[in-house]
Amino acid sequence: MEGLPKKLQKKLFDRAQNNALRTLPGSKGWVDFSSNDYLGFASSKDIFNETHKLLEEKKTFRNGATGSRLLSGNHNFYIETEQMLAKFHYADAALIFNSGYDANIGFFSSVPQRGDIIFYDELIHASIRDGLQMGIAKSYKFKHNDIDDLQEKITTLSAKLENDNEVYVVTESVFSMDGDSPDLKKLVSFCKNKNYQLVVDEAHALGVFGKNGIGLVQELGLEHQVFARINTFGKAMGCHGAVILGSKDLKSYLINFSRSFIYTTGLPPHSLATIQTAYKELQDSVEAQKLVENISFFNKKIKETELDSIFIKSNSAIHCCIISGNENVEKVARQIQEKGFDVKPIKSPTVAKGKERLRFCLHSFNSKKEITKVIELLAIFAKT
Repeated sequence: MEGLPKKLQKKLFDRAQNNALRTLPGSKGWVDFSSNDYLGFASSKDIFNETHKLLEEKKTFRNGATGSRLLSGNHNFYIETEQMLAKFHYADAALIFNSGYDANIGFFSSVPQRGDIIFYDELIHASIRDGLQMGIAKSYKFKHNDIDDLQEKITTLSAKLENDNEVYVVTESVFSMDGDSPDLKKLVSFCKNKNYQLVVDEAHALGVFGKNGIGLVQELGLEHQVFARINTFGKAMGCHGAVILGSKDLKSYLINFSRSFIYTTGLPPHSLATIQTAYKELQDSVEAQKLVENISFFNKKIKETELDSIFIKSNSAIHCCIISGNENVEKVARQIQEKGFDVKPIKSPTVAKGKERLRFCLHSFNSKKEITKVIELLAIFAKT
């Protein structure tokens, strides 16, 4: 068989020339400052063993779901887990998807209708953008965390709205590439006054913010004023899948019209049992408090080393140091990695050109010594 078509070869060549070619990394055994496993749940032996125990107690020994949930795959663990999630997150209903990507494309490709208008933060996750492109509603971006710009965009386009058209406003409670947050209280108030539907992706807030890691929306007491929340389990929860939280009518609508839900095999019982066990651990664990302490310590150290001016301000588990240029940021990352610390460079086109950065992901299991050392290395290499 011959190689790639010439057009595809050229795209790969151009990306390599721009030092932006993606490859799959292997495990190096470095100190983890790159994974989304904020609480260490992904490698927790307790969660692993308790999940196995739960499956045995339920006499569930199936390796797969056997089909989509609308056919044969709606096993009892789905029912139990969705009830647990709705109760934990103070939602009327919960619907589990196979991943955060599936949840976002499933929601945004099916819920907004023709004539509706969607306004989304310019730094919204790629999976939401893909869902918007698959849908039939018009969508427009507004400046990052800028409600004034949102208002201006809405005013400009208001003439296109008819009485039965909905306006959707889309944001994240913690942005994956900046680690910052919008003013959710102000945004909720704005949407409530205008009767707009607010949708919040909580992927990087679950397990990090609020009592028992309930997320930023619930910590602020805004859960009943948000049309839909999307929580994923592949970050702090250390497992797999995602959930859309909202009304019972929204759940029914998604079951009927969300293609990424309808036309896919369900998650196996083991995945659902792991979600249940991880949530139980979240309520009993001290890891969330350890993470909060490490976030505070990290911010303290970058200020002491006078690096705070090149960091995007963040109180989340994600901290980004701007080092412009793919070659520059890759060089600094490589120097830190050679000292045994797994810090990843985020290059364009993943982020805008000139906004390349080192992305530090903090965890409950990072020691103060490790945090101090990695910042000291950054202070050396970023200034050379």
